[in-house]
Amino acid sequence: MTTVDPVAERGADLLAALVGFGHALRRDGLAVGSGQLVVYARALADLDTSDADDLYWAGRACLVCHHDDVAAYDRAFRRWFGGGPSGQLKVSGAVPRRQPTLSFEPPATTTAGPPGRPERPRGSLASSAEVLRHRPFAECTSEELVALRVLMARLRLDPPLRHSRRTSPSAQGRRLDLRRSLRASLRTHGELLHPARRSRRPRPRRVVLVLDVSGSMRGCSRALLQFAQVATSRRARLPGGAVAPPTEVFCFGTRLTRITPELALRRPDQALAGAAEAVVDWEGGTRIGDSLGQLVRVWGRRGLVRGAVVVICSDGLERGDPAVLGTEAARLSRLAHRIVWVNPLKADPRYQPLARGMDAALPFVDVFVSGHDLSSLESLADLLPSLR
Repeated sequence: MTTVDPVAERGADLLAALVGFGHALRRDGLAVGSGQLVVYARALADLDTSDADDLYWAGRACLVCHHDDVAAYDRAFRRWFGGGPSGQLKVSGAVPRRQPTLSFEPPATTTAGPPGRPERPRGSLASSAEVLRHRPFAECTSEELVALRVLMARLRLDPPLRHSRRTSPSAQGRRLDLRRSLRASLRTHGELLHPARRSRRPRPRRVVLVLDVSGSMRGCSRALLQFAQVATSRRARLPGGAVAPPTEVFCFGTRLTRITPELALRRPDQALAGAAEAVVDWEGGTRIGDSLGQLVRVWGRRGLVRGAVVVICSDGLERGDPAVLGTEAARLSRLAHRIVWVNPLKADPRYQPLARGMDAALPFVDVFVSGHDLSSLESLADLLPSLR
């Protein structure tokens, strides 16, 4: 007679419940990927699955990427689990849509703790996230890259501001607003006591990401592509209500490919798959000079690069002529507002930009930073608004 392990059976019920919860969130309009559900399930391994608070807050941290989706998540959670934060979880097998029973308990342990609830490391999730933030992309496994996508969802590239030609009323403006001043003088019998002024409106600059997907960047290209998808999906907003222009993303190996339309898809899994399919020279050779030349000639004339902040993510290992790279980098520096070069090799304190390609392009680079882990990308996001 075959015996059924009750712990394994309860684990299967929990997994089925989490998968069903993910489908419920998708029906309510939330873009929940399979990788986020995997992270959610692993998070619950260190939490009490019979506690509504643990279920709710772990799901909110792993499955909700935008503040606007919190209300839809709360409705789906109450409908699926029948509880909420600081509430009692009550779910039975009689709930419709074939929901499984969630009346299981975690396996007993010998660790000392309160009766009926074994002690568990509540800080393990936060410590794991902190370790993952400082782990180099080249050393991350496929599961860790999926977890990194959840942490990257909190990033937002706020571009620097520039003054446009349009003006708006301002108390400290330099320009005199004649129309408003004359209208105000009618109240004081023609005496101009308080002249009105105007100032130029601030507008955000465009951010252009240029990612190296050649063979030498094999360990970092997937993580950088995830970072580009997050930057494309989240657009900065100014206090006045203005929205930053969409982030443009290009990939290059031996040729330049624009993948902004593919990354604009709502579901991250579909966006990354479409971008990977659009790039035909994945993990091939490296021709940085020719790719930058195509960026300037084709897309620079269309206004995507003019006055923008261009972020080049590459190790600078040029297989072509370094003189071509130096010439095209000089042309790009005259067209763009700032050039930021993100090099994963710069994380090593002993690194020196002695490669011929990197040495030819470096005189025209405004900021040279590292990009080997998530913490370095967070530093890049903090740096961009200060590039005035």
